[in-house]
Amino acid sequence: MCRSIKTLREPFTPQVTDADVEAAALQYVRKISGFRAPAAHNAAAFDAAVAAVAGATRTLLDQLVVRGAGAAVADRSAPAAN
Repeated sequence: MCRSIKTLREPFTPQVTDADVEAAALQYVRKISGFRAPAAHNAAAFDAAVAAVAGATRTLLDQLVVRGAGAAVADRSAPAAN
């Protein structure tokens, strides 16, 4: 898969922006299509695919339940006990 796509769920990315989702969707569509930038006759299909992947990504991230995410995040920010 595309190495420039980063994990967007907690605790890896505590706050996901629309720009993060759009960038991941664009990278995914570029990888799958083989085009960095589509020709004019493919631009509408390319843009629609990016929007669909971004929408699916937002839906997925909104519905994921990450067990212990709050504790893991809190544990990382807490000072280490000696």
